[in-house]
Amino acid sequence: MNAESPSADVLAVVPRLAQLSNAVNRGRLTERAAEAAGLALERPALAVLMTLHMADRPLRIGEIAGRMQVVGPHVTRQVQGLERRGLVRRVADPHDRRASLIEPTPEGARAANRYATSLVGWFSEAIADWSDQDRTDLGRLLGRLVDDVTAHLGRLDEEEAPGEG
Repeated sequence: MNAESPSADVLAVVPRLAQLSNAVNRGRLTERAAEAAGLALERPALAVLMTLHMADRPLRIGEIAGRMQVVGPHVTRQVQGLERRGLVRRVADPHDRRASLIEPTPEGARAANRYATSLVGWFSEAIADWSDQDRTDLGRLLGRLVDDVTAHLGRLDEEEAPGEG
C-alpha cells in the first residue's frame, strides 16, 4: 500500500475518527468531566494540567508544548493561569539554573486525578458491555495507532525543518 492509494479499511477509519471526535466534542465530555472534578478550567488549561500530570517528571514549557503539539507562548499563558490558581508551580531545573520546570502542585495533582477518574468512568460506562478481549484489543490497537501516527508526524516535521534542532 502507498500513500497515493490507501486501502478501503484505512479509508473507513478516517470518518469514524472524525465521528468519534465530533461525538466527544458535541457531548461536551471535557467540560462535563471538568465539572464533575470541580474544575472551572477551559480545555487548553486542562490539557496543560493533564500533560504535566501524565509526565514522569517536571517539564519545561517547550517540552509541554511539544507533547501537546502547540506553540510555547500558548503553553506559557496556560501555565500562568494554572499558577494563579495554585494548580502548578515552577521549580528550578537541576541541570540548568537559568531555566525552570513546571510541575503540578499537590492540589493540581488531586484535580488532575479527579478529572482523569471522571473521563475513565465515562469511557468505562460507554464500553461496559464489551468483552474483555474487545477492551484489550481497543487499548492495544489505539495505543499502536497513537504511537505510529505520532512517530509519522514527527518524521514529517523533521523533513519540513531540515537543519533545525
